[in-house]
Amino acid sequence: MKKIYFDYASTTPADPAVMQAMEPYFFEHFGNASSPHALGREAKKAVEDARQELAGFIAAHPEEVVFTSGATESNNQAIFGVARHLKEKGDHVIVSRIEHPSVYEPVESLQKEGFQVTYLDVDKTGLVNPDDVKKAVTDQTILIAVMHASNEIGTLQPVQAIGKIAREKNISFLVDAVQTVGHIPVDVNDLNCDLLSFSAHKFYGPKGVGALYIRKGTPLKSFLLGGDQERGRRAATQNVPGIVGLGKAIELCRQKMPEEMRIQAALRDRLIEEISARIKDVVLNGHAVNRLPNNVHFSFSSVQGEALLMSLDMEGIAASQGSACTSGALEPSRVLRAIGLSDSLAYGALRLTIGRWTKEEDIDYVSAKLPPIIERLRKI
Repeated sequence: MKKIYFDYASTTPADPAVMQAMEPYFFEHFGNASSPHALGREAKKAVEDARQELAGFIAAHPEEVVFTSGATESNNQAIFGVARHLKEKGDHVIVSRIEHPSVYEPVESLQKEGFQVTYLDVDKTGLVNPDDVKKAVTDQTILIAVMHASNEIGTLQPVQAIGKIAREKNISFLVDAVQTVGHIPVDVNDLNCDLLSFSAHKFYGPKGVGALYIRKGTPLKSFLLGGDQERGRRAATQNVPGIVGLGKAIELCRQKMPEEMRIQAALRDRLIEEISARIKDVVLNGHAVNRLPNNVHFSFSSVQGEALLMSLDMEGIAASQGSACTSGALEPSRVLRAIGLSDSLAYGALRLTIGRWTKEEDIDYVSAKLPPIIERLRKI
């Protein structure tokens, strides 16, 4: 049976060149990057080379990059670190209603601790209005968190404008860039952010490694204690092979990204056109223009999403409804409710995301298989 992957937003396969770069650091150059001997120095150099590569990619200084286990840790470290460092200064946090759970749930945890939280509404395309951010700011506001692009519906947020507001008010600004780093240009100075999180496995690197950009001067308590790694900001033996893989993945994205953006946007638009033409009563979720080049998100009336995914899987098509981190939830997507979808349309959601190895014939295949599946499920 043909197998086609349309879930690149959930995770990407590691590029073979990434695996090749990592392999020596499991066996030949296996030293602890904190050890003073030759093997340790080799490992440390590899870590710092990756840090340099990554910093250049996002226009940061190397010392502003902290390696983590992934974006969930990075977001937790950013949110709890800022809030607990500045709790004597203020207790107010601003966050959009469509954030990933790794941002949303730490903020909810702060609220239970007594912090005040303003949840920003979005319009029907999933956009946050910067004017709403400005209105929400008080003299107690210490952190604003708005994602660069929605992991579910693909909408790109006006983070530059929001970051400008935060900078004018001297408020720390966190941008979850999990869906954008490696896929579209990300410049921390252009975004006006103080904190930026991402994971290697979203851009053809290994799982279990990511980073947090921390702008120099940003107040932040250390999240993990027990060692001096990462300049004392994140204690733990560094995942040298993973960090090397992240660095190589970024190097490849630097080379390939402009062409991949063009190709994937064309495939995305063709997929939208084909599905919209072949299936009645379908809704395209997210912004029509300001969206990721690889994200398509539909809602189908009178269809159960779980049955839809199972039916696609039986045809060899791997897809999702939205975030893999909430795939077991019984309630409709919080993001889809936030953009005003009915429960019926929210339950009938389908996210198709494309990537480095998606081909024209893959678009043809899913465009041919999906209409009869939708027709059959609607009859049921």
